[in-house]
Amino acid sequence: MKTKVILMAAMSFALVGFAQKSEIKTAEKALKGGDAVAAKTALDGASGMISGADEKVQAQYYFLRGKTFADLAKKGDNSAFDEAVSSFQKVIEVENASRKLKYTSETRQHLQAITADLVNSAVEDNGNKKFKEAAEKLYMGYKISPQDTTYLYYAASSAVNGGHYEMALEYYDELQSIGYDGGGVVYKATNVSTGEVEAMDKVQRDLMVKSGSYKDPIDENTPSKKAEIVKNAALIYTQLGQNDKAVEAFQKARADNPDDVNLVLSEANLYYKMGDKDKFKTLMAEAADMAPDNADLHYNIGVINMEQGNLEEARVSYKKALDINPGYTNAQLNLSTTYVNEGNGLIDEMNSLGNSKADIARYEELKEKKDGLFNQGANVLEEALKSNPDNQGILTQLKNIYGAMGDNDNFMRVKKLLGE
Repeated sequence: MKTKVILMAAMSFALVGFAQKSEIKTAEKALKGGDAVAAKTALDGASGMISGADEKVQAQYYFLRGKTFADLAKKGDNSAFDEAVSSFQKVIEVENASRKLKYTSETRQHLQAITADLVNSAVEDNGNKKFKEAAEKLYMGYKISPQDTTYLYYAASSAVNGGHYEMALEYYDELQSIGYDGGGVVYKATNVSTGEVEAMDKVQRDLMVKSGSYKDPIDENTPSKKAEIVKNAALIYTQLGQNDKAVEAFQKARADNPDDVNLVLSEANLYYKMGDKDKFKTLMAEAADMAPDNADLHYNIGVINMEQGNLEEARVSYKKALDINPGYTNAQLNLSTTYVNEGNGLIDEMNSLGNSKADIARYEELKEKKDGLFNQGANVLEEALKSNPDNQGILTQLKNIYGAMGDNDNFMRVKKLLGE
């Protein structure tokens, strides 16, 4: 009796194995006929007992399942990407354990194809403002191909664009943990037939130039993205109300990269957003010492000084910016404005004076000082016009200064230049 039970169990197991192979064969046939839905149905029928099958059957099952879901994904079922990837990865896992690598090589090729499909689909999602979906696909592409860390970087960017800040923060943290830099060299050359500048790998570029089909090779350095990643992570912390973590992120990044002026600028910008303008000014001055020939730095230091009413310090910074870049229009306009603002600051006192002899004397003294400041502001803009005679912003501000001074001749001259 016991023998019969054992025999029945063995026969039952054999029937299950036969059923699995039948379903797999049906799925394979359906897939060859282009019917991925029917293939999926057949494979679902075999899934219940696949864990008990031998490694050869398991590998075949997961390989067909990967191909089936990859086909469904290619046909528009975005939810199929994840199943395709996990199935193909299972093939590699099973065959590595059994050391029978029948499907592994082809599986790796399919994974590469899926990665390309994921990236192309993510590009389309970004164009349609489906940023979360794009981020998830790019992250999946990175997990399939971890050496392609740029996918992770763009996944974070997509998440930020969609306002999915916690997701982006996870990606930025992972980028920092793997030491992602993002800098490097892009190899370019001009296509002789089209005139277009194209990027390619160095070996290909050099061969194309040597063949004569491309010319003018250029090695273009791309900057490191470490500062940008830290800045974005810190801004997300700020967005989430976690300013302490934002400050901590910058402190750690600057300790690791003490000579990176972009990190100093980004940290300064954080303090500005937090309302700590004194710290902002300190950091901007530090950045200016690190990059003394950066006109934008001096200009921004001037802006914050002007906002705080430190007009003399603002002028020093604007003049430094103009020494570096004499045609810096915004610096010219703001330098002029420092004189106008100081002159305007005298008007309240002038209006408060009475008609006594002392008050009249004081009024004349203040008026002379005010007009002198307005003249200084006008002189800055007159000098700017010599190299930029048609700038509407300069002309408009100059017209307003002459109008406030009551200088009708110059007012009408500038008004004519404006075409009014």
